[in-house]
Amino acid sequence: MTSITLPNGQTLKVAKGSTALEAAQQIGRHLAQDAIAAKFDNQPVDLSTPIEKDCNFSILTWDSIEGKEVMRHSAAHLLAQAVTRLHPEVKLTIGPTVEDGFYYDMDSPKPFTPDDLPKIEAEMSKIVQENLQIKRHELSKSQAKELFKNNQYKLELIDEADDPVSVYEQGEFKDLCRGPHVISTGKLKAFKLTKISGAYWRADARNRQLQRIYGVVFPEKKMLDSYLFTLQEAEKRDHRKLGKELDLFQIHEEGPGFIFWHPKGTIIVNEIKDFIRDENLRRGFSEIQTPMILNENLWKMSGHYDNFRDNMYFVDIDGQRYAVKPMNCPGACLTYKTKKRSYRELPLRLSEFGHVHRHELAGVISGLVRVRAFTQDDSHSYCTPEGLNQEILEIIDYCREVYHVFGFSEYEIFVATRPEKSVGTEEQWARGTSALKSALESREMKYGIKEGEGAFYGPKIEFNIKDSLGRNWQIGTIQVDFSMPDRFDLKYIGSDGSDGHRPVMVHKAVVGSLERFIGILIEHYAGKFPLWVSPEQVRVLTVSDRFIDFAKKVNNLLIKEKIRASVDERHESLPYKVRDAQLSKVNYILVVGEKEIADETVTVRTRENKVIGAMKIPDFIEKVKKEIASKDLHA
Repeated sequence: MTSITLPNGQTLKVAKGSTALEAAQQIGRHLAQDAIAAKFDNQPVDLSTPIEKDCNFSILTWDSIEGKEVMRHSAAHLLAQAVTRLHPEVKLTIGPTVEDGFYYDMDSPKPFTPDDLPKIEAEMSKIVQENLQIKRHELSKSQAKELFKNNQYKLELIDEADDPVSVYEQGEFKDLCRGPHVISTGKLKAFKLTKISGAYWRADARNRQLQRIYGVVFPEKKMLDSYLFTLQEAEKRDHRKLGKELDLFQIHEEGPGFIFWHPKGTIIVNEIKDFIRDENLRRGFSEIQTPMILNENLWKMSGHYDNFRDNMYFVDIDGQRYAVKPMNCPGACLTYKTKKRSYRELPLRLSEFGHVHRHELAGVISGLVRVRAFTQDDSHSYCTPEGLNQEILEIIDYCREVYHVFGFSEYEIFVATRPEKSVGTEEQWARGTSALKSALESREMKYGIKEGEGAFYGPKIEFNIKDSLGRNWQIGTIQVDFSMPDRFDLKYIGSDGSDGHRPVMVHKAVVGSLERFIGILIEHYAGKFPLWVSPEQVRVLTVSDRFIDFAKKVNNLLIKEKIRASVDERHESLPYKVRDAQLSKVNYILVVGEKEIADETVTVRTRENKVIGAMKIPDFIEKVKKEIASKDLHA
């Protein structure tokens, strides 16, 4: 017998050699039914894996991130098997998971079209009905190369892998994969293929272009149906569609990935900037501005050149090479170094709405959420090592308060650890990661770990907000950086009088890219912005031309009080103008006619067609000003 220790600390005796699934059945029937994979001593394994020694044991279900990833990865294999049955000439490459589902990249002589997806889904359903057992095999690299000898992509992956390599088999299908996977294809009953796109092998435009098929999978059909309904709703809320309809922004072919903000969109940008600026001021941040183009040597010093240059734009000026900044931190470090600093000044908090440029491949840029130039609500705090934890705590609180204002009450939090391509010592990374975890734990905030997904200069906390459709968006980050102060030789005079003390740098972005955040807000609110950030807060409508002068008088009173208002004096019917104002998502619609002129009132209705009725003009102005000041989400 062997002993397994469950997550609640309870120990259970199981027969040596029992599989993970058999252990789950011993724990409980429902757990076994929900089981996707297992973990032995924190290592994910297949349910068919035998338990050979005492270990910490847990079952992965759909409720866990890891459980979702296993099922999605298995669905990618299901997709690949179906495609190779229908199109044996296709060469498979890789099939990873993504946030909401999975995809598989394939080298196909003939491009796939949307008409192919139902046929592939039908074949996938057949494979599910066959309930093929999914088996893991470990092969030597030479055996694996023989197995995949006709697939240059798999051979390339095998060359880079450690010996032995793992291969998964389901029926006639075999694929190179580290696993784990579900126990059989019969577990993958609720899936849907969602779209097709192009992709380059290894995300390198110099390589061959591949066909990418995306899909989603769920343990139950009702969950899939709910997700598909959300997709339909998301299509209605698509920020690219609404952005055009509401005249907020445009992207022109002369600047792919670069945003042209129209007047209404610029209002939203500036309202968010002003809000963050006020919050920064309240919390002791001083705003700076640093140049957009800086000498290449600066980026070598900061580490960006070695770790990020493929995403940077360069330009020659006066015989020297410069870079358009992809990040704001080196400029902040130069600002810090302009004079001697004392521990009494720390934490020194420098904020900046920095406009940065990062090269993205044409195939991945998308509306506002993936662009080549964006503005960050960036800041860099320089603090003593002893003050690091407090600084992180205050920034966590800052982030939570801002998200609450915008109506984001639910979010997932992750700590992202050291990536393969990084700078700094192991000791620095360990200290930074520990400080982030400690701060979250002291606020009793649950968090997950994203292994290897930190910034190249330090670990970070990621805030993944959940929008009104239940979708997660990664926006805010808090990053601890011991490396850049070393690289820039940043110092401060300590309480002992010595000037050799090294500060710790904390990078903060509460909303991150303003462009991306506004794209998220457009979809979160379905274009119906809260009053305080709405580009058009009030529209005054006339019953007929005789009342235009009074409408303009009302409009001028509103504008004088800094309320964003306009007059619709077109020769259209009143119902038409009301409907147009509602489609334009204007918060308040004022109607003026004979009675309103006589009484010095306006008839008020909302964009939801709720008729508030007649109000004195000063009373309406006071109501609107109070709602703007309160940042009421429902105004």
